[in-house]
Amino acid sequence: MLDNRIYTFLKLCDVMNYRITAEELNMTQPAVTQHIKFLENYYGCNFFKYSSRKLSKTPEGVLFEAYLRSADYNQATIKNQLSKKIKQAISIGATKTIGDYVITDNIIALLNSKDIDLSLYVDNTSNLLDALNHKKISLALIEGFFDKAHYEYKLLREEAFIGICAKNHPFAGKEVPIESLFDENLIIREEGSGTRAILEQILINNNHSLDSFKTTTCISSFEVIKKLVIYEAGISFVYNAVAKSDSKLMTFKIKNNHITREFNFVYLKNTDANKYISYFE
Repeated sequence: MLDNRIYTFLKLCDVMNYRITAEELNMTQPAVTQHIKFLENYYGCNFFKYSSRKLSKTPEGVLFEAYLRSADYNQATIKNQLSKKIKQAISIGATKTIGDYVITDNIIALLNSKDIDLSLYVDNTSNLLDALNHKKISLALIEGFFDKAHYEYKLLREEAFIGICAKNHPFAGKEVPIESLFDENLIIREEGSGTRAILEQILINNNHSLDSFKTTTCISSFEVIKKLVIYEAGISFVYNAVAKSDSKLMTFKIKNNHITREFNFVYLKNTDANKYISYFE
């Protein structure tokens, strides 16, 4: 069982504010400070520092947080195992492309198992990593970017990242210069989503940004995005798994920008969460 001072530390890592930490933990601010100072004195280093009145983690604080996230996850896992529950509870997270278009058959197989209670959360990359850090999920299936230095991971597969348009659109089936895109209405996912981050990086690599487009429309649902594209309301960029899901969609490529990205299993370091990977391979 982890010491209460550990949970004070983790809460401070979440909110990065001593006053808010005290309020959320129903403690006094001096008590929060005392908990942090105890840990810093015990381990002989500083975990936090102020710069221009803004609190940040030291490299030692980042390392200590990663260790404690894993320890907190392992404690919850062993507590669940010792409770001798008949069914195994599995909480999995997936980004929208993977959750909606890649692992459906795997989910059906798990639902047919009498020994497993499954929870699946479909969300964007940043929210899934936050859920992973706070042991709301054991394993995340993530498309695109994440900090590989902070997590264990295993490649699921590589996937092409391509443009989609209506069947009679001038781009259909073609390779087009990036400058030709900017007169189009670009339909993009919300901030924090993997596909948006990839597109933004492509634009930066070509000395452009989202502001280069005549208009942009932000939609969080791939199903809505597909319908808008089919009805000629704009173009979008998705993984090939999404593009193949509807025969009314056509694809196109950006000239000199043929992009593939990894789909990865991601989990906390020093945990046994990799045991769930076999259900999705």
